[in-house]
Amino acid sequence: MIPQAFVQDLLSRIDIVDVIERYLPLKKGGANYFACCPFHGENSASFSVSPTKQFYHCFGCGAHGSAIGFLMEYSGLGFVDAVKELANQAGMQVPDDGQRVNAAQSGEHDRLFDAVAAAARFYRDALKAAPIAIDYLKRRGLSGEVAARFGIGYAPDDWQALQKVFPDYQAKTLADAGLVIDNDQGRRYDRFRGRVMFPIHDRRGRIIAFGGRVLDQGEPKYLNSPETPLFEKGRELYGLFLAQKAIRDAGFALVVEGYMDVVALAQFGIENAVATLGTATTTHHIQALLRHTDRVVFCFDGDNAGRRAARRALENALDALRDDVTLAFLFLPTEHDPDSFVRSEGAAAFRQAAAEATPLARTLLDQLQEDLDLATAEGRARLVHDARPLVTRIPAPLLKLQLIKAVAEASQLTQAEVEHAFGLAGPQAGTSPPRADSPRPGPRRPSGFSRPARGPGRRAPSTTATLLRLVVHHPALAARLPADLLPAETPESRALVAIVDLVSLGEPLPAGGVGGLIERFRDTPHAETLSRVAAELIDTEFDDSAIETLFEDALRKLGADAVTREIDALLALEREQGLSTAERHRLSELILERRNLANVGKVSDL
Repeated sequence: MIPQAFVQDLLSRIDIVDVIERYLPLKKGGANYFACCPFHGENSASFSVSPTKQFYHCFGCGAHGSAIGFLMEYSGLGFVDAVKELANQAGMQVPDDGQRVNAAQSGEHDRLFDAVAAAARFYRDALKAAPIAIDYLKRRGLSGEVAARFGIGYAPDDWQALQKVFPDYQAKTLADAGLVIDNDQGRRYDRFRGRVMFPIHDRRGRIIAFGGRVLDQGEPKYLNSPETPLFEKGRELYGLFLAQKAIRDAGFALVVEGYMDVVALAQFGIENAVATLGTATTTHHIQALLRHTDRVVFCFDGDNAGRRAARRALENALDALRDDVTLAFLFLPTEHDPDSFVRSEGAAAFRQAAAEATPLARTLLDQLQEDLDLATAEGRARLVHDARPLVTRIPAPLLKLQLIKAVAEASQLTQAEVEHAFGLAGPQAGTSPPRADSPRPGPRRPSGFSRPARGPGRRAPSTTATLLRLVVHHPALAARLPADLLPAETPESRALVAIVDLVSLGEPLPAGGVGGLIERFRDTPHAETLSRVAAELIDTEFDDSAIETLFEDALRKLGADAVTREIDALLALEREQGLSTAERHRLSELILERRNLANVGKVSDL
């Protein structure tokens, strides 16, 4: 691993505008710079780069990140290579701190790419001389044109077939590339033997790994390369490089379970399909697809295994949801997979089925209600209980609201009661929301910053959400936050607690602007939340003189919220079993304290 201190030092020395301008023509507009987004087709410049925040965000497809993140997405580089590239631009030396860094510095990545490419050529040539593999592909209905387009090959059923192309068969590079295996006795042999081979490409079209399909009934049926410095299963999708244009043309991406399905669909003209690689669909997969389209359809077999896989994909998709995208699920008849369905029913029927796929929200509700008796109080309570950890993860406010309303209807509760059960900010159970035309008490918004006006029905952010926005803009404020008053009920509050914990442990605050903060929490549960908040604030203009007022307001409201939570807990205890004398005294003190804090109105939100 590269030391975090080096990453932060690097980000503090470079300018994201200079980095991105090497690849895109940027035009200044106000405080930020703009360009047409390189990650999705557009004619208007919705790609914004903030020099003050050291962060970029596309308002069209949602792509966002630091200078490191831009290089990773634009050039298809891994994290280490992106850091190395930026370090070269800044005249800095990446420190020796871990095997992967040393490998990158010594040119090992280039050797790995060369080895994998040479193996791919060998497998393609071997296919021409393998009647058994050619017959298998013909039986599956694949033409030579489709096989050539996907670079399909054949790994001979020989323990050391690759020795023909790699004279130095014992080279470490072959093992690092995942091409060979060393057994316990030190004997080396080919990883792939007797399999049809499917090259896996990165987003730049370079071969980085392989998938192998057995020709008979042997096990495992599918075998993928192990994770290597070039290949991370949780980030790569089979067929995406070839499918990018077709996805844009079709208006949606189709996710299937195996690479044979991708190739079979392409044979019938359905070229917008991709497949995961021996792992459940991840948030990274979905984010990669949403850079090309605003609709993703997951296709699964209709059997129990397919529905279990769909449930995993659905849960992993929740953190990537936005109100301007659609994720949907297509369940095929139990006797079919995508390959057999398109051969039996035809491409038009498959396209129609994909067009009618069930949206994620409906799929989620159906799965939550499965096996529950909603005619009973217990069944309805279980529905709310099971829905809470899933619905509260959704960052898309309008979709979340729709699901809350649906759960409320199914559970025979009010929307406010479900929100209260979910621990979400908003009107408490049994109360009516304020009228839209009613004036709300609270301090005037300090001048000095601007943001888009809140649309009708949009709820103001919670206190912790407001504090998180302030801390993302100005991380030094984290040192002044009282950790004991911070709840950990929402993604925003948990991210805020993580930043405060970082400060309390004495770790220096990120010095590379918002981009530095994002990189500090890369590959943590808080990464997406922090990136989303940073993206929301990218065009917000701040007057530092107003930040202190906003922060003090939020701190006072945080204290008031803590008092309210304690009062609610004591009142609940009183209803259940009564209060002791000491507890009644404490309740009286808290009620008095809340009255004294009544002048703390709605926190000015960002």
